Amino acid sequence: MSVFTEPEVGYLRSQRIGRLATVDGHGQPQANPVGFFLNEDGTVDIGGFAMGRTKKWRNTEANPKVALVVDSVVSEQPWMVCGIEIRGEAERRTGPHDLGAHMSDEVIRIHPRWVYSWGLEDVPGATSRTVPADPSP
Repeated sequence: MSVFTEPEVGYLRSQRIGRLATVDGHGQPQANPVGFFLNEDGTVDIGGFAMGRTKKWRNTEANPKVALVVDSVVSEQPWMVCGIEIRGEAERRTGPHDLGAHMSDEVIRIHPRWVYSWGLEDVPGATSRTVPADPSP
């Protein structure tokens, strides 16, 4: 999976909740907690119980630009946090999927275009990079 580094993949696979930011028709941002699923090709799926009736679903129809932030507190003493921000294009998908029978048929698939991560490696600091439209090796 060339979109994410090994530490980023490990972190994303260890987490279940993130915050998805979309933009409504008036240009106003909206952020919601969401469950997410990392795919082998480096895309990220956002599912839900009634995704097709949500504002985030409607927002991505008019504006496919999205951002997903997944972060956590590693330690309070000393204060240490880690996380990843994924900005990209949303693809609205409807139909069968492997996210679970309790999820509706609608899924938002994020195609990463920019990745920013912090606190995931032994080296302090953060990294950011642009992801090519076709990230295959």
